[in-house]
Amino acid sequence: MGTVGDELDPDDDPIEYYVDELTFHGKSQRTLDAYERVLREFESFVTDPTTTGQAVDSLGSVGRRECMAWVHSLRDDCSPSTVATYASYLHRFYSYMTQVGAFDANPMALVREEMDESIDTDPTRRDVSLDEMRSFLTDITHPLDRSIFVTLLKTGMRVGELCNLDLQDLHLDGVPTDGVNPRVAIAGRPDSLFVDNDPARGAEHNGETRTASNKRKRDTVIPVDAELKSVLSRWLLARPDARSPAEPVFCSTTDEWGRRLTPAMVRRTVRMHAQSAGWYRTGASAAENVTPHYFRHFFTTHMRDRTGDRGIVKYLRGDVAQDVIDTYTHDWGGRVRTVYESNVYTLL
Repeated sequence: MGTVGDELDPDDDPIEYYVDELTFHGKSQRTLDAYERVLREFESFVTDPTTTGQAVDSLGSVGRRECMAWVHSLRDDCSPSTVATYASYLHRFYSYMTQVGAFDANPMALVREEMDESIDTDPTRRDVSLDEMRSFLTDITHPLDRSIFVTLLKTGMRVGELCNLDLQDLHLDGVPTDGVNPRVAIAGRPDSLFVDNDPARGAEHNGETRTASNKRKRDTVIPVDAELKSVLSRWLLARPDARSPAEPVFCSTTDEWGRRLTPAMVRRTVRMHAQSAGWYRTGASAAENVTPHYFRHFFTTHMRDRTGDRGIVKYLRGDVAQDVIDTYTHDWGGRVRTVYESNVYTLL
């Protein structure tokens, strides 16, 4: 970022230019970091030909359709209020760059007018009972598909966080992981998994450029109960050799054999099974459709009701501040695991 006296050229790096301009408007460092992270993720999205079908040459040449595609990509991973916030960041960026003459137009103007996320920040979602979810999972027998669903339902993690899991993030006592040792944070915590807050879309992590971002406020250690352990163990026996030296936990078993799963792959899998169950209809809203983000909602609702401890649920979701994280991390081997295993629902 520039300092007073620097003259940044918006043509060189529009995002750096914009964030630098925001410093003179008195924005806090936290706000500046948030803007830069979201805008960099958008930049990575529109410059990747695999996401929109055709990469754009520059942020100034982005059109309405690319903006719509990016907003749509957020919906399965983020809550409606978060989608609205991220869209507002992008809208302000383009509005400002248009006003200073760096861009010719604001492609987000019409998109923002058509969006309704900011109106309904807490939509009523489809009510799927635990028995219905169990029945739904009965028909999912493929080891990969079943492990995806059970992991999402048992942990409440986001789809990008699931895709970013490496074998080093998994410690299943007595279950081999192709010679990969668990990372230090979970080496002494058997039957657990580690969700790192570090991976970011387009950035390198553990030797591999990632296709998704983890959005946790802090690193999180999540207990693995006997049911999830069984499902993951079965998947690891069938897991193909990974293309990446980072050794992702979840790899494709179809045309892209051995490639780390991407959020788009997981969404397709979830959509296929949800459509078969009558839980997904093209064009329907979050109130009707079951998507990967729905399982985070399901986990949160049921675990809050069962534990009566919002703090532990927030810890498991990765939504809490440092002081709360410190409290639960310190007592991870006691309270968190005991409360989790005593209350987590069975699925199979």
